[in-house]
Amino acid sequence: MRTVLPDLAAALAAVLLVVAAALVGRHLQDHYGNLHVGWPPLYANWGPHAGPGTPAALAVAAAVVAYGPVVAARLPWRALLAAAWGTAMAWTWSLALIDGWHRGIAVRLTTRYEYLQVIDRFHDIPATLRDFTHHILLHSPDHWPPHVAGHPPAATLTFVLLDRIGLGGGGWAGVWCITVGAAAGVAVLVTVRALAGEELARRAAPFLVMAPAAVWMGTSADGYFAAVAAWSVALLALAVTGRPGPRMRAAAFSSGLLFGLTCYLSYGLTLFVLVAAGVLLLGRHRARPLPFVVAGAAVVPLAFTLAGFDWWEGYRLLTERYYQGAGGIRPYGYWVWANLACTVFLVGLATAAGLRHTVAALVHRRGSVLTRPDSPGPLAAEARLALLVSAAVLAVLAADLSGMSKAETERIWLPFAMWLLPACAFLSRPRVWLTAQASLALLTNHLLMTGW
Repeated sequence: MRTVLPDLAAALAAVLLVVAAALVGRHLQDHYGNLHVGWPPLYANWGPHAGPGTPAALAVAAAVVAYGPVVAARLPWRALLAAAWGTAMAWTWSLALIDGWHRGIAVRLTTRYEYLQVIDRFHDIPATLRDFTHHILLHSPDHWPPHVAGHPPAATLTFVLLDRIGLGGGGWAGVWCITVGAAAGVAVLVTVRALAGEELARRAAPFLVMAPAAVWMGTSADGYFAAVAAWSVALLALAVTGRPGPRMRAAAFSSGLLFGLTCYLSYGLTLFVLVAAGVLLLGRHRARPLPFVVAGAAVVPLAFTLAGFDWWEGYRLLTERYYQGAGGIRPYGYWVWANLACTVFLVGLATAAGLRHTVAALVHRRGSVLTRPDSPGPLAAEARLALLVSAAVLAVLAADLSGMSKAETERIWLPFAMWLLPACAFLSRPRVWLTAQASLALLTNHLLMTGW
C-alpha cells in the first residue's frame, strides 16, 4: 500500500494532463482553428469502430496480461528475446488490423503526405540526392510532400530500395515497418540487461511487448526509425560492457553505423546522443570503443555527402518549411505541455507510475549509479536503469522545448517512448498495470480513427 497509492497518484496526474489537453485543445480548435488536429491532443478523429484485428488484439492482450510476467521470468534469455519480438509483432499487427488491411496498413504510407508518393522521382538516385534540398520549401518547384521534406533522404530511400527489390506499394511498406519496428523493444531489453542486469530486463519485457505505442508503431515509418535508433544504443551498450576484443570493436562500429543512419532517417533523432551519453556513463569501458563508434558513425554521413546531399542545409530549409506550414500556426504555449499528454498515450499510465520510481531511484544515495550491474544489492541496478530512462526523458524534453515538435508527437516521439517503458520494471503488481496498458491501446484504437 505504501507504494500503490503514490503510483496511483502518478497515474492520476497523467490522466489529468490528458484531460486538460483535451479540454483546452478542444476550445482552441473550435474557436481559433489553430491546432490542426481532429481530436486534441492527438492527430485523430472520433470514430468508434471494430475490425478483423479486434479478436486477435483482445487475445494477445489477455495472454500477455495473464502469462507475460511469468514467461518473462522463466524463459531462457535468447528465447525471451525471440518471444518478445514475435509477441510485439502480433500485438502491432492486431491493432493495425482493427482498421482493416486497407486503411490500417496498405494505404498508410501512400497518402499525399508520405514517402511512397515520390518513389518514381528517384529513378536516378544520385541525381535526386544532389537535387533533394531544392524541393524542400513550399514555394520551390515540385516541392516534396511533408514527410519527405521533413526528413533526410535515407527515410524515403528505404522505400525506394524496397520498391527496387520487388517489395513496392503500401502493403510491403507496412510489413517492413511493423516487422522492423517490433524489434525496437528487443534492443531495449538487450540494453537494460547489459547496463542494469537481467532481472530488471525481464521485469520490463511484458511492458515493452504490450506498449500502447504499438497503435502508431505499425502505421508510420517512425516505428522503423525507432528500431534503428534502439539497436544503435543496444550495440553501444554491448560494446561498453563487453570484453575488449573483436566483438567489442564490431559492436562499437555497428553502433556508430546505425547512429549515422538514424541521423539520416530523422533530423530530430540526433537527440539520441543524449541516450548514448547515458550508456557511455554507465559502461565499464567508456573510452576504448569510442574510436570504432566514431568511425562507424562517419560512414552514412560521408556517403550521403559525397552523393551531394548537405544535411545541414537540409535541416536549415526544413526549419523554414516547418514554419511555412502548420508548425507556424500551432501555438507553442499549448503544445509545449500538450505534447507530453500525447506521450501518455504512447507509454501508458504504467510508465507514469514507473517514472515516479525512476526519480526515487536517482534520489536515494545508497549505492552508486556507476557500480557494475552485477554488483551486490538491487539499488545500484535500479539506479542505473533510472539513469538510462532519465537520459530518454531529457531527449524528450529537449525535443519538446525546441518547438519543432508541435503536435503529432504520438508518432514523432515513438523512438524516444521505447526508452521510457523500462521504468515499468520498478512496478509491483505487473498484471494490473499491464491491464491498464492494454486497455489504453485498445480503447484508443477502437474509439479513434488515428491519422497515422
